[in-house]
Amino acid sequence: MPDPERQTTDRDGAGDPLAAADFQHLHLERIHGAVRVVLDRPPLNVLNIQMLRELTAAMDLLAADPAVTAVAITGQGRAFCAGVDVADHTEDRVHDMIHSFHEALLRVRAMEMPTVAVVNGAALGGGMELALACDITVARAGAKLGQPEILLGVLPPYASAVLPGMVGRSRALDLCLTGRTVLAEDAAQMGFVQRVWPQDDFPRAADEYLRSISELSRPVLRLAKRAVDAGAEAPLADALPAVERIYLDELMSLEDAREGLTAFLEKRPPVWKGR
Repeated sequence: MPDPERQTTDRDGAGDPLAAADFQHLHLERIHGAVRVVLDRPPLNVLNIQMLRELTAAMDLLAADPAVTAVAITGQGRAFCAGVDVADHTEDRVHDMIHSFHEALLRVRAMEMPTVAVVNGAALGGGMELALACDITVARAGAKLGQPEILLGVLPPYASAVLPGMVGRSRALDLCLTGRTVLAEDAAQMGFVQRVWPQDDFPRAADEYLRSISELSRPVLRLAKRAVDAGAEAPLADALPAVERIYLDELMSLEDAREGLTAFLEKRPPVWKGR
C-alpha cells in the first residue's frame, strides 16, 4: 500500500513546483514535510556529468521551495553512490566533470535547510564526498565508505578539503593515502557518520530521523543551522557575537520562537506556523 505521506514528482498535484521536475538520473519524493532526493542510475548510482547537473538543478529547485523543511539524499537500490564515472575523468572531460562535481557539492553545502545523507549502501569516492557535503550523515550498519581514488592514480579534492576538519589530519591522510574503505560503524567512531542503524531497521529509523527534524519549525531550523555554521567557521570571540545577533535580531522576531516558549510554559505541544 502506498505511503500517504510520501508523494513523488509523478503524483504531485499541479500546484506543486516539484511536479515539473524532469530528471533522468534522480527523482524527488515529499515525505513528512521534507524532500528526499533519490539518486537513480543503476546499478550503483555512479555520478556522471549529466547527473551532477541534475543534482545542482534539484538543489536550486528545493532552495526556492518555501515548503521544504529538510532535504535527504539517498540512493536507489543497494548502493548510495559508488563515485564519479571514470569515463568522465578523461582529459577531454575532466575539467567539465570537476566543475560540475564541485558545483553540485557546494550547492548541497549551501542549502539553508538541513541536509541529511541517508547512506543505504556503499558510499565510495565521489559518493562519500557527496555525503560529506551534507550536514548530517546517517548510515546502514555494514555500509562501506571510502576514498579509493589513490588506487586509480588520482585524489579526492572535496574530501581533501573537508575531511581534516572533520576527523583530523592523520585520519584524513590514512583514508586518502591508502584508499581503504571503512564500515559505517568505524566511520561513526571517526566522526564523519553521525548515526548507524541495523540493516533490517534502517529504512524505518532513517524515516523517523527525517521526521524528527522536518516536523520542527522551518525558519528556526534554518537559523539554527546558520548559528552552528557561524560557530564552526570563526573563533569564539567572533562566533558568539554573530550567533547572538542571529538569536536576538532574527530568532526572537519569529512567531514560531514565541510559540515554542509559550507552549512550554503552558505545558502543551507547540503549533508551528512556519514564520
